[in-house]
Amino acid sequence: MRRVLITGCSSGIGLDAARHMQAQGWQVVATCRSPQDIAARQAEGMECLPLELASEDSVAACAEAALAGGPIDALVNNAAFALPGAVEDMPRGALRAIFEVNLLGTHDLTTRLIPHFRSRGAGRIVTISSVLGLVGIPWRGPYVATKFALEGLTDVLRLEMRGTGIHVTLIEPGPITSRIRENAIPHFERWVDWQASPRADQYRATLLKRLYEPSGKDRFELPPRAVSDRILTALTARNPAPRYYVTAPTRISGVARRVLPTRALDWFARRT
Repeated sequence: MRRVLITGCSSGIGLDAARHMQAQGWQVVATCRSPQDIAARQAEGMECLPLELASEDSVAACAEAALAGGPIDALVNNAAFALPGAVEDMPRGALRAIFEVNLLGTHDLTTRLIPHFRSRGAGRIVTISSVLGLVGIPWRGPYVATKFALEGLTDVLRLEMRGTGIHVTLIEPGPITSRIRENAIPHFERWVDWQASPRADQYRATLLKRLYEPSGKDRFELPPRAVSDRILTALTARNPAPRYYVTAPTRISGVARRVLPTRALDWFARRT
């Protein structure tokens, strides 16, 4: 039975991917942060490990425990969080916190599994990026920065892994039904002093309503299964593509980034 380690399986994309891969006959090693979510995944018949990507010790312990359970065929890097707010209002600590999880912890876990994949002469690394790894939009600066960095690091890793039997793939979703907005609220409240910002009126008119008064689905929003299907393709295709776009905004952004000038990209970002 093939075995896959998937991070961030408490809800949203990670949870759906874990269930989907299990239904396809894979042995799933899920990771979550809270004991309650770990117990819930175990009740579904999954192996589930605690993982806090901001902690080097936690990443090391997770990788060691996962490998102790048997060979791993694939890694799906999904765990991440969002930190909304204006770039000018972001203290240094805020950027450090989000980069520790979205980029550095993900990189740390990946490099701890690469020697295992090398020893087997095969492995799949699938990293979940975002349309915001292709084009930036207002109020999402820290998350955009981590995803742009993740895109670059993953592209180089893919090139460097050629000839090793290790395939590296990016998946770039647009709006997907999840709890990412709800989960972003504690980070926003911790780091952003919006009332002291020169943009306080803009916060009241836009971001606060979006965070605290959700108005339903976003335009173009798809369910998590749309991403899970691409994950399955990336893990099973003989020659997986370097990247898979999910939802119309990422497909449009992928083309636009290559062929349109910056002014046109700015216009598009303001309307997504």
